[in-house]
Amino acid sequence: MTLKQIPRFIKGLLKSSGHKIALSYKPKRSPWGGGNQVLEQLVAHLQDRGHRVTFRLEPGVTAILLVDPRPADTTTFGVSEISAFKAAHPQVFCVHRINECDLRKNTAEMDEILRRANVVADYTVFISHWLRDYFIARWFDPRWPHDVIQNGADPELFYPAPAHDYRPGSRFKIVTHHWSDNWNKGFRVYQEVDRLIASGELGDCALMVIGRWPQEIKWQVTATHPPTRGRALAHLLRQNHVYLTASLWEPCGMHHVEGAQCGLPLVYHEDGGGIVEFGRRYGVSFRDDPVRALRQAQQQYATLHRQVLAQAPSGVRMIAAYEAVLTGKIHPASRGEPDLAAGEAGGT
Repeated sequence: MTLKQIPRFIKGLLKSSGHKIALSYKPKRSPWGGGNQVLEQLVAHLQDRGHRVTFRLEPGVTAILLVDPRPADTTTFGVSEISAFKAAHPQVFCVHRINECDLRKNTAEMDEILRRANVVADYTVFISHWLRDYFIARWFDPRWPHDVIQNGADPELFYPAPAHDYRPGSRFKIVTHHWSDNWNKGFRVYQEVDRLIASGELGDCALMVIGRWPQEIKWQVTATHPPTRGRALAHLLRQNHVYLTASLWEPCGMHHVEGAQCGLPLVYHEDGGGIVEFGRRYGVSFRDDPVRALRQAQQQYATLHRQVLAQAPSGVRMIAAYEAVLTGKIHPASRGEPDLAAGEAGGT
């Protein structure tokens, strides 16, 4: 065997000894929701670790990750297919990642869709403690094996600038970005901040909005950019000082995570759902007065900046936690015999 053949040989050994994991959702290579970014990272990580990733239920599959039970062009198989496959292959382990709820976008059917889908799951992953508690209050039994794995972004793309450039008295640069144009994403607040900058009340600030927004909004002085992803998005985020999110009842969200990993402290709404769990570490909250929160973030910027650098989310930690669940490094009890400690396993 030559030196050039050794890496290929080792990679072959890893593949032969790894797991075969079926994902019910095929990631898009374009700007999309936060779950898409999670799956892109997970697929790359699993393959690098020698596991085989498939988007079909086929022979040799050892674990299934059910991502979204709703039919869509990105969905490769659904709950009925999983149920039939598990009946024929009872040893296959199914993990259900729950990242939605009705409260988020004022819908009426999502909670029930998730309840029905969860029947096929051996293990459930919620993307925030807030979302777990939301479903415990509705239908999820906390004795069922589960974990909370919070979102993290790809650190090769989303990382802080070498040094922040904000100095008191200089322009305070604010940014937000959303794929969805739903009003619950906080657009009334962003529109008000735009108005206050234009009127001079926040004249020493600048706002950047990236992505999509309701058609009714006519920005006055805000710098806008179309939906962007990856390195281009991270480059735009790093041009700013603080991340503003007024999104309501988010299961977790990826937008503020990408901002935090780019070194931006968080200004967030008190009813932000899972976002609050992040903001408490390196941010300032508001309910009715975003101006007060922005001014506080401006005054305390050096401290908040140190906090976000020390406590930012981690895509590395996130995908390692998913791998541990999908490959059996965590061995939960069956759903029929609940493991009361299951909720403490894995990474958050």
